[in-house]
Amino acid sequence: MSDRISIRHALKKYGNNVIIPDLSLDIREGEFFTLLGPSGCGKTTLLRMIAGFNSIEGGDFYFNDTRINDLDPAKRNIGMVFQNYAIFPHMTVRKNVEFGLQNRKLPKEKVKEQTEKFMKLMHVDEYADRLPERLSGGQQQRVALARALCIEPDVLLFDEPLSNLDAKLRVEMRTVIKNIQHSVGITTVYVTHDQEEAMAVSDRIAVMNAGVIQHVGTPKNIYQRPANLFVSTFIGRSNVMKAKLDVQNGQCELVTPSGYRAAMHNVQEKYRAPQDVIMSVRPEELLLSRDADAPGIGATVDDCVFLGLMTHYFVHLESGEEAEIIQESSIDSIIEKGTRIRLTINTDKVNLFTADGSANILTGVQNDCAGA
Repeated sequence: MSDRISIRHALKKYGNNVIIPDLSLDIREGEFFTLLGPSGCGKTTLLRMIAGFNSIEGGDFYFNDTRINDLDPAKRNIGMVFQNYAIFPHMTVRKNVEFGLQNRKLPKEKVKEQTEKFMKLMHVDEYADRLPERLSGGQQQRVALARALCIEPDVLLFDEPLSNLDAKLRVEMRTVIKNIQHSVGITTVYVTHDQEEAMAVSDRIAVMNAGVIQHVGTPKNIYQRPANLFVSTFIGRSNVMKAKLDVQNGQCELVTPSGYRAAMHNVQEKYRAPQDVIMSVRPEELLLSRDADAPGIGATVDDCVFLGLMTHYFVHLESGEEAEIIQESSIDSIIEKGTRIRLTINTDKVNLFTADGSANILTGVQNDCAGA
């Protein structure tokens, strides 16, 4: 059985240094939930508070209806997978996997049965009698995962588990982790600073900055309608530009510094007033025309990178701002450096924020963050 996790007004500090000032969060039973953010944002600190490895200076942590603040880590029935695998170098794969079961004083037959089951599940049974030094990084991480799952925990915790693997193996292992989690259905909290990794594995993501949760939602929601400018720039690439919102007779128009105007039909009612805004346009949301006289924003190509399916163009606008454009590669020749082009904006996908970047003014933002 998996647990739901509820956190209310968590406080973490070291002396006078506050790491997490006031954090509330609900993680659903059986979901794959990721804490995502830059280094030092407090995500690993929060994970270790859930695990019982860090003290809690304030607030309440619950597994279902049980308050766990003062519960010994060994009694929380958690499985944990670390960045450095943390498997015992002097023990065979089998001994590593059965370690948690041995500590629980289970019958020998039960230990053997469980160990075999999870070694096979993680495809490491053929290495059962090997020492970790004879395994690859990916194989060692599979052993660590088998050991964490073997005790049948109510909550599974991952702390940057793929950071030490090469790029190809990271992609392989994140698929393994996602598939295993979905098959066993254990409530999982996963910490990473890699936004692509988070998007690939998560049911929901909490984006953190400076100990504060900025946005909680599905990967699709967070990518397409980020709650604020920080989330927009942290998740994926984004071109950030200053602009204005013009409102006449209840109709909203986006106005760029170059004078390009585009109708915006999805501005929230409370923001339908003339104001300065920050426009966040992802590279694929800028539409490129080779016709220098076409309507749009004037720009000049500075560089281009052909990556097979897609071509990336780096340009500077008439206003002096720089931008990146991604478009599907064409059979025609690549647009040369120095070529003048025109850009238009996909207004269905562009995001507009208040002048201070604190809020998305468009409809469709779905934020499960407490207090949002």
